[in-house]
Amino acid sequence: MRGVLFCALLTLGAMCATGNHLPEPLALNERFFDEVRALIKRRMVLKQLPTSSDDLALQNQRSYDNVPIPAASVPTPVLVENWPTESHTFGQVTAVSIDPQGNPVIFHRADRYWDVNTFNESNIYYLIEYGPIKEKTIYVLDPKTGAIKSGWGSNMFYMPHGMTIDTHGNYWITDVAMHQAFKFKPLESKPQLTIGKRFRPGSSVKHLCKPTSIAVATTGEFFVADGYCNSRILKFNAAGKLLRTIPQPPEFLSLQVPHAITLLEHLDVLCIADRENMRVVCPKAGLKSSHGEGQPAATIQEPDLGRVFGVSGYGDIVYAVNGPTSMLPVRGFTIDPRSETIIGHWGEFKNPHSIAVSVNGSALYVTETGTNHLTNRVWKYVLA
Repeated sequence: MRGVLFCALLTLGAMCATGNHLPEPLALNERFFDEVRALIKRRMVLKQLPTSSDDLALQNQRSYDNVPIPAASVPTPVLVENWPTESHTFGQVTAVSIDPQGNPVIFHRADRYWDVNTFNESNIYYLIEYGPIKEKTIYVLDPKTGAIKSGWGSNMFYMPHGMTIDTHGNYWITDVAMHQAFKFKPLESKPQLTIGKRFRPGSSVKHLCKPTSIAVATTGEFFVADGYCNSRILKFNAAGKLLRTIPQPPEFLSLQVPHAITLLEHLDVLCIADRENMRVVCPKAGLKSSHGEGQPAATIQEPDLGRVFGVSGYGDIVYAVNGPTSMLPVRGFTIDPRSETIIGHWGEFKNPHSIAVSVNGSALYVTETGTNHLTNRVWKYVLA
């Protein structure tokens, strides 16, 4: 490198010695620094060239990942008017998911509200003495009419938050008051798996603190967003053994309330609604291999995004909803995580909390948390 720069200086010196061809001083300086910058840039490119077949494959994948998806080819959510056909008296509807039969399923708080009197400064739930919610907290809805088909979850939960139903019909649930995450097999009221200590918040690998959301892979591995206090993601194997914590060195995600998570399994990425950082970040999930773990995450952060409350993946796309953020519109977003861009806007909401897309892409559902049965509701969209 020094030799190349020295030759450049000699060349310029020779030019100065021939007075008839002496450039103007300003042009000379510009040319000199242009050449130096070009040499430095060339050196940086050479440093980044792949040194192995694995590196070459990763570089090719990154090149493919950065190709934006044409907005016209992505389904746009269109509101289904007059759905549900009958009104419901839900509490705050904190989560929605789709069961294997295509039914939307909601998780609500009934008569419970989360306010300044719910937890103390140590994140201990104040209202344990009131016992669990007596009403059914989970309702299966008819996708055509929105009518209630069945329900369960009475006398089980204290402050519902997240719910995901996997391809086998298992229910994965988080309760922020209990500081726990649960797996329930279909039609069973006893959890098959429990993560965290009951009513005992903490930051160790055996504790959770107000967990928010769960994403489940077809491999059985699952991710828990340990959300409000610890701002981390925990990855477990199917038996509940901790495999990984996100972020960990050299990841510099600095999450602030990871409020919801979704897997794009075929891309091997986990997309996170990083609420207080007002962005969506998508680190490698490490389901296929550990290659790429710790690499910089895809980041979607644009001025109109605001505080992101819910995310749901479908194909190569992530659909998201934001919550009230200063003067920004509260609405839905269509996101391409590979090109790190927002490619569409849709909907109009008050206080959305969760979002889910059916496996076949026929419908999308958004839930809202409000102060009465008129504002605690579920919206249905079709993808057109």
